[in-house]
Amino acid sequence: MSYDSSVHHRRSIRIKGYDYTQNGAYFITVCTYRHRPLFGKIKQGEMICNPFGDIVVDEWLKTGLLRSYVLIDEWVVMPNHFHGILFLDTRQPRADKEHTGRVGEQFGKPTVGSLPTIVRSFKAIVTRRINELRGTNGAVLRQENYYERVIRQEEEYQNIVAYIRNNPVKWEEDELYIR
Repeated sequence: MSYDSSVHHRRSIRIKGYDYTQNGAYFITVCTYRHRPLFGKIKQGEMICNPFGDIVVDEWLKTGLLRSYVLIDEWVVMPNHFHGILFLDTRQPRADKEHTGRVGEQFGKPTVGSLPTIVRSFKAIVTRRINELRGTNGAVLRQENYYERVIRQEEEYQNIVAYIRNNPVKWEEDELYIR
């Protein structure tokens, strides 16, 4: 089906004109398809990952290992979503061979080293690995979007770190909690 703006109401969550390849701290949240609890369960305020959750952890850590300009910070896997903070440091040499020099991410035209491209790659490999393990195909992580926030102040960073750390303990209060 081709794109039809009267049917497809996809809107960008990006800050208009913001360069998502620049140095900075970013908070992301990625949800499972239809918020299904695929990654494990919360037991006594602690997240217990299943093999699918272990894949999320493995690929998130690889995100920083494979990209010299990405520093992985605080993160948590939850039953049906993932929160993480990452820092982009463009002063680090880019290992990517095909950096286009493009500043703005455009729909369907990834910019190597940009936050959207990093998250897209993370979601794709997690989905592929989980589908291989399940012997299925289709969406595991919400393919159409993810939540992101540019962290601009130390106080905001500290609040997000506390939110991530407390997420398992407050699971039943979480808006993504599904019984």
